[in-house]
Amino acid sequence: MRPVRVLVADDQELVRSALRLVIGRRADLVVAGEAADGEEAVAAAFALRPDVVLMDVRMPGLTGVEATGRILGDWPHADPRPRVLMLTTFDLDEYVHAALRAGATGFVLKDISPDRLAEAVRVVAAGESALAPTVTRRLIGAVAALPPALLAGPPRPGPERGPGEETGTGTGTGTEREGTGRLGGLTARELEVLVLVARGLSNTRIARSLGLSEAGVKSRMNRILTRLGLENRVQAAILAHEEGLVDPARVPPRPPR
Repeated sequence: MRPVRVLVADDQELVRSALRLVIGRRADLVVAGEAADGEEAVAAAFALRPDVVLMDVRMPGLTGVEATGRILGDWPHADPRPRVLMLTTFDLDEYVHAALRAGATGFVLKDISPDRLAEAVRVVAAGESALAPTVTRRLIGAVAALPPALLAGPPRPGPERGPGEETGTGTGTGTEREGTGRLGGLTARELEVLVLVARGLSNTRIARSLGLSEAGVKSRMNRILTRLGLENRVQAAILAHEEGLVDPARVPPRPPR
């Protein structure tokens, strides 16, 4: 299996050097290129086609959030767009929301350990979301105030349901409400997966919890995104919270500093 190719975008050379070391010491990760500002990040992403862009939020000229929007919105190639993992010293809500609206798949802080950063890159490359614990808690707490644009767009047509996949109530995940509104097209099993995604579980943990294979979870997650017209797991998690599928009391509290 080829290593995950990472584009490092940060305006501080010292930070880029540190990130190169973190990534370069992992056999399954490799630095594909670097960028010192948003414009360079866009050009490098288009030229190098990395799997993941490790993007600083605050950069001169074109910000990391704006660069993310350009990369994902104007992607000129037929191959899949890269995943974007935002990296910053700030966990302020406006940056989190702006980054997610731009299409970022993850958001971590610069005080993260090297091992956790490497794992976040792997998680994002695999199509899952990576959010710092403090960011996750604040994001969930502010869901009601999120702009509608984050979840804009009508649901796209999805695949037909297989035999025995009837829309209904979820079981085993703490929700017994029937899918209605935007969620009305989901099967009972897809609702179960959606609830666990909203609680921050990885595909591995979801598979273990529901007695499914990881491939089965990924397949259902793809169908959920298609049926709801969403781009990524983060947006799906936000919608689940907006629809009341997740009990706020079940959300893990912010860890002590």
